[in-house]
Amino acid sequence: MRVASYIAVISRLAAAPILVASLLVPASAQADRVTVFAAASMKNAMDDVSGAFKDATGHDLSVSLAGSSALARQIQQGAPADVFVSANPGWMDTLEADGLIQAGTRFDLLGNSIVLIAHGEAEDIEIDADLDLAGMLGENRLAMAMVESVPAGIYGKAALEHLGLWDTVAPKVAQADNVRAALALVATGEAPYGIVYATDAAAEDDVSVIATFPSDSHPPIVYPAAAVAGRDAPAVTEFLDFLRAPAARAAFETQGFTVLAE
Repeated sequence: MRVASYIAVISRLAAAPILVASLLVPASAQADRVTVFAAASMKNAMDDVSGAFKDATGHDLSVSLAGSSALARQIQQGAPADVFVSANPGWMDTLEADGLIQAGTRFDLLGNSIVLIAHGEAEDIEIDADLDLAGMLGENRLAMAMVESVPAGIYGKAALEHLGLWDTVAPKVAQADNVRAALALVATGEAPYGIVYATDAAAEDDVSVIATFPSDSHPPIVYPAAAVAGRDAPAVTEFLDFLRAPAARAAFETQGFTVLAE
């Protein structure tokens, strides 16, 4: 019995330093995971931002990419997102009106432009009211994101309407779930032309930008970011701050975004 008691005491003493050491680890050293719902057009930039954020804070990012409309609806249905970055203010406005955005966390993060792309190498063209885009398409399709719900599609339709081209082109539009899917249709040659963000075109070697839509032909392209209501943990706040830091700015600018956040 005495031997057993001695062993038990020694075991407790040996475990004590481990317990003390664990109590001395500061809470800030614990890595957390931040779940970000971000517009599909941010894919390449978010890959870079994820690594830089991990290096700077030790926290991991779990990034879900899709059309802003799909992501907003998922948040409305209770999806566990911590941060939402939309490709247009409209879907952020919708969530804010529903009480699903944490007050005081919203800010305008990025700007972008929309372009007309072609499969493979192609010459530049002038894009104006005189452009016979329907004639260029012939029996083929114009790839766009969903024109009534996905921001890239909404902007593209607005630009075509402004230029008086929509009515003739509308029957030839192939609508994709998100802008990256529209980009893929052109990159693989399934559609000869498409309308995407300039940043998407820059990320794909198998397409050419043949024209940029005038900035006054569509609403300003703004990407707002915010914390989802009830998800304002310290790591979430750190991430929102990081989006405005030099490392994130460099990642966004490398991909062709205009950084609006100060």
